[in-house]
Amino acid sequence: MDVDIWAWVGDTQRQLHEAGNTGLAMAIGDVPAQALEGRYAQLDVLAPAIAQQAENLELPWLEFYARYWHLIGRIGDRAQGVVALDDARTLVQFAQRDDVRDCPAAPGAVLALAIAQANTDGSGYAAERLESLAAAQVGSGSPAFSAFAEQYVCALVDAGRADEAVAHAEAAVAELAGAGREASWELGAASARALLAAGRAQDALTALDAAAGFAPADPVAKARREGVLRALVLATLERVPEAVEALPDLDVVGDHPRDWVEWAHAVRRLAGSAQITNSWQLGRVLKQWIDYFAVMGAYGARVELALVAGDLAVARKGVWQARMLADLAESAAAELKKPDEAAGRIAALRAAADKATPPEAPGPQDELVAYFDAADGFNADPERWVGWLAPLSGQDIEATRRHTTTLGFLGYPAKGADIYWTMLVESGAIESADEQDVSYLTGLLIEARQDERLEQMAERLPAAQRHLALGRLHRARERWEQAAAEGEAGVAAGAGIEARRLWATAVQQGGDNAKGAAVLREILDTEEIETEDVWRMITMATAAEDWETVRAGAAKIGMPLESTEGPIEEEMGLVRIVLPAPDGSQRAVISLRTGPATARLAIPQPPGMEYNAGDLVVFDPALLEPVPESPEEQESFIPPFAAVSMLRPGGYTSWFFDGAAPSEADWTEFNEVMAERGWPMWVYSDENYKVTHPTTGEPLPGVFGWIAIPPDVTPVELDAVLDDATERWVHPLAWLDLARAVDVEVERHERISKEYGL
Repeated sequence: MDVDIWAWVGDTQRQLHEAGNTGLAMAIGDVPAQALEGRYAQLDVLAPAIAQQAENLELPWLEFYARYWHLIGRIGDRAQGVVALDDARTLVQFAQRDDVRDCPAAPGAVLALAIAQANTDGSGYAAERLESLAAAQVGSGSPAFSAFAEQYVCALVDAGRADEAVAHAEAAVAELAGAGREASWELGAASARALLAAGRAQDALTALDAAAGFAPADPVAKARREGVLRALVLATLERVPEAVEALPDLDVVGDHPRDWVEWAHAVRRLAGSAQITNSWQLGRVLKQWIDYFAVMGAYGARVELALVAGDLAVARKGVWQARMLADLAESAAAELKKPDEAAGRIAALRAAADKATPPEAPGPQDELVAYFDAADGFNADPERWVGWLAPLSGQDIEATRRHTTTLGFLGYPAKGADIYWTMLVESGAIESADEQDVSYLTGLLIEARQDERLEQMAERLPAAQRHLALGRLHRARERWEQAAAEGEAGVAAGAGIEARRLWATAVQQGGDNAKGAAVLREILDTEEIETEDVWRMITMATAAEDWETVRAGAAKIGMPLESTEGPIEEEMGLVRIVLPAPDGSQRAVISLRTGPATARLAIPQPPGMEYNAGDLVVFDPALLEPVPESPEEQESFIPPFAAVSMLRPGGYTSWFFDGAAPSEADWTEFNEVMAERGWPMWVYSDENYKVTHPTTGEPLPGVFGWIAIPPDVTPVELDAVLDDATERWVHPLAWLDLARAVDVEVERHERISKEYGL
């Protein structure tokens, strides 16, 4: 996007502030950071909300801005393919509107579409990308020039025109230099990739070194992406120790799909070294990545990863997996515009698998199940066990159970489902099958997303198993009404505790906490109920304010309560309640636990939050963090719990204060004044916050925060108390919003804010 857009963003923020849209003004400044820093939970909530508000306010440039950055967050690090294509095309159309096309960021839509197409099928869309990028006519005077040149180079490489890509990259860098500007690091990296594709690995390393000092468009990702590319180049040059040192660890790249294919290629070249372990764990991770790209419609990446994973499987003698990956690559290639391009590599993978000799089994076939059960769960290689058990699977039920569940664990649930299906369903044995086998097959079918097959199987099951299987399917697909119906029917048919849990969870998700609690209370005095079930019942009963059931649950688990009837309101220590923030993030709020699953928030929250100090919330009693082991850490540990719902709002209102920090004595007295009145206060600033001395201009320690007052206290009362409590301070405190609300000494607070740079 053009640099001019940032001036526009600043101006827009100022206008929104002046118009009273402070929340929106603050939000738009954070959207690019959310996209680049990987804060996608926030981005996916905030960006569409900004776009909707912008549309309502008739601000098309702001709407484009929000939609663009949301799309970049999807097609950038998350590498979404076909699932983002329609949105990218729609954004291009939106950018062509008369009231949008003059926006300095409008060409970014063309760039986004090219990236989405590259994610989907780089080779297949190469010609279209080259045409659209050239038609945009972005000159070297535009800060977007580097990004367009980068994508043009990538498209040339995907088109098989590596030498042209090298030339274009060099020309673009030279053109920028002629204009007195420097290329982005991403353009330098694209140049290195083009050289690598042209068979010039040493020149690629030189280009990468030359680009090291270039400013990145995505600073957060630069170190990681440079490490991956450098490792691949060095591995190509057979400089293995340096490549291994440069390669980021799996836990570094694991959350960044954009890096996966390049990282896998580097690992494939390094897998023969002593430093890189070609293990079944690696194979399992690669299969997870392949499945991710299948969901995202990144067809080209899926084929590439399947082939790389297949080569690695052959190298570790995982013959069965290599063959399955060849089949997967062939199936995925059918989605490409040029499916035959991968045919030769797929055939080579199959030939290599046929030549490979799988490792010998640890014992005779008729003893393999016993060997499997005796294997060390930490050191055993499940990939090898799949190969060893395969001849027995589908014939021997014990071997089948272990083989198919291990297949599912390694990422091949469909294969396991096929074996079980043939053995149990096609043979007609499903009607009398063991409940364990039905459960295993149900799980495999759900994981493989073979819903129709599961429904076919369910029709042939006894009533209890049928309702349980269908209920599990509906629960997995979040169809709560259907899940509740199947759970209830399963309980009636004698399906036991699992059906009851399913029923309770489903009605809770449907909003009927009272019903969910009642479903579990029916078995409170039985042997089959477990502690986890009791806590679930307590949580639902609390949300429904069924205090009798809460007390019954507390008695069951041995939790003493002082009161015997009515709402439970006791002091049970401090907890941290984790609640959602408007930007999609989460906030941990210090609170006082008042019951088995209730807490009263103790810290004031800024306006715009859906909760505040004094609110009574229901929380899930499952700890979000383990209790520390050391006694010292336990003393300061405040247990965190996830909020479930608001039970009763406290009606408190928060007001902001800001200014120079007073003396320690004055601050202690100020805190005592607030505490005496029961008005929660919290300082949000830290020791780094500074304000400006009005006469000397020197920095002073500052303090800002919020004070919350209950509904029976007026803002006028708070203003008077603040005025009295701070009148003797060396430096005055400002509470401008409160002053404006009560229309008292507004000019004085405006002057303080201006003089102290608040």
